[in-house]
Amino acid sequence: MQERKTATFVYTLIRARRKTMSLKVNRDGSLTVRAPYRVPVQTADLFVESHKEWIQQKLLENERQERLRPVYTEEERAAGKALAAKIFGEKCRRFAWIMGVDYGHITIREQKTRWGSCSTRGNLNFNWKLVLMPEKIQDYLVVHELAHRLEMNHSAAFWAVVERILPDYRERQRWLRENGRYY
Repeated sequence: MQERKTATFVYTLIRARRKTMSLKVNRDGSLTVRAPYRVPVQTADLFVESHKEWIQQKLLENERQERLRPVYTEEERAAGKALAAKIFGEKCRRFAWIMGVDYGHITIREQKTRWGSCSTRGNLNFNWKLVLMPEKIQDYLVVHELAHRLEMNHSAAFWAVVERILPDYRERQRWLRENGRYY
């Protein structure tokens, strides 16, 4: 990892085994470029500068989203986590039985970029803010994470497991992608 500076931007350059370069505007406004090992740093600098308008548009979009994102008190967080523990405990038990899987512990957190995860040991993590979303979305996240107990990836076989339980999972997934940033 290397911090680089162009005429307009400061960015983090990450070298990786890959064929193309990618550019990401992070939620905090920082920039990350992933580039193949063989690409000269000057090429990465030019890559960033050539995307100047797109970067500025993304930065403005991030600012707008930050202004719209609600701020929660510690009391609201505590209440949300308690409610999430109850809701996701019940949903995991029910869907695990339907899917024929087991799982380890359930942990409720407040991740910035994830709604849920499943560890290789079968422990499940859920973001407490899911309790603010429609029940269909909560169900989708539970089924998604429990499906990892059968397929620890996002392969076609994984999505087939999800679809067997929730035939409309794509609609739920789309809702989360489009609306999740407002929580």
